[in-house]
Amino acid sequence: MTALDCDVLVIGGGIVGMSTAYAITRAAPGTRVTVLEKEAGPARHQTGRNSGVIHSGIYYRPGSLKARFAVRGAAEMVKFCAEHGIPHEVTGKLIVATERSELPRLHGLVQRGRENGIPVRELGPAQIAEYEPWVRGLAAIHVGTTGVCDFGAVTARLARLAQDAGASVRYGARVRTIGRRPSAVAVRTADGTVLRARALVNCAGLHCDHVARLAGDDPGMRIVPFRGEYYELAPSRASLVNGLVYPVPDPAFPFLGVHLTRGIDGGVHIGPNAVPALAREGYAWRTVRPQELAGTLAYPGSWRIARRHWRYGAGELRRSLSKRAFTDAVRRLLPDVTADDLIAAPAGVRAQAVLPDGTLVDDFLISQSPRIVHVLNAPSPAATASLPIGREVAGRVLETLRTG
Repeated sequence: MTALDCDVLVIGGGIVGMSTAYAITRAAPGTRVTVLEKEAGPARHQTGRNSGVIHSGIYYRPGSLKARFAVRGAAEMVKFCAEHGIPHEVTGKLIVATERSELPRLHGLVQRGRENGIPVRELGPAQIAEYEPWVRGLAAIHVGTTGVCDFGAVTARLARLAQDAGASVRYGARVRTIGRRPSAVAVRTADGTVLRARALVNCAGLHCDHVARLAGDDPGMRIVPFRGEYYELAPSRASLVNGLVYPVPDPAFPFLGVHLTRGIDGGVHIGPNAVPALAREGYAWRTVRPQELAGTLAYPGSWRIARRHWRYGAGELRRSLSKRAFTDAVRRLLPDVTADDLIAAPAGVRAQAVLPDGTLVDDFLISQSPRIVHVLNAPSPAATASLPIGREVAGRVLETLRTG
């Protein structure tokens, strides 16, 4: 048999891929791990282009992977940041109802939070002002375990820890083909390099379904990219927000709505909305990749989402195209804000798994085939939950090594 280059190949250098590599090296020292990342450094896409929020886990269905991993992951992430000197802060957050119709959903979140073991405090208007004097609402809940951190720095540290334990990280290594044999998996990168391993982990984020198909597996879903657009408050107005302020989310969607986030840099980020992206890395309307767009448009699930949720989508699109409409959404929470207070900030793209019937996959989705583990849905709160996700994936791939 041809000599193997390593035991495990990990495709993807975001926080989930690096956490997986780190977890493998900790659980099974001596296991040879190689991470392949197509960019010149780690955390260039979902990991490095989000609100930087350490989520509490309050939103997610009790017993789901998201609920279990987010609650556990939030505590572990704070501890990890503290141990490694990574900027972070546990600020707590408010979830604010601004209309009477939102009150039943707010009360539902209180119950869900308690079922998930999260301390939650219910607030009236006067108590809201104690936390956020400039925020207006009918009622709110305070979630004390929410915070912020630099997920890019976390990813870089995970990569260094994995490398210190013997792992190899190769940047600029775009995977072109994947071949499988009963005893091994082989990958060819864009520069012609061939690497062989006993097992492979697909943590390719925005491209995970494509990687699954390269490996000959039917993922049973497709990534439909949604761009999240952000503004930031002008520095002279940043004092309007003390911590984190969220609206009451629509339970039909995995998106949390336009929220206010005071980051570790002291700036206040506002967003994101959620509009279809015209490319998997489509961070602006002008970024169009015809082949990727054609794939999205040809997928039956895309059209079924559009038919089912056109009204919601139209509102998101309006907020994307109109700064005034975006400002109006912000003013529901923060009435003193004007359009002049908002400065455009870099956007992110969410890798949302969609089933053929148009269902938005709501939980983390991890699947397996011989010698391969695929992470097929890991949008927010995956950064928060990355340490438990990494251990889960590591456990699966190490079992493959033991039985294969």
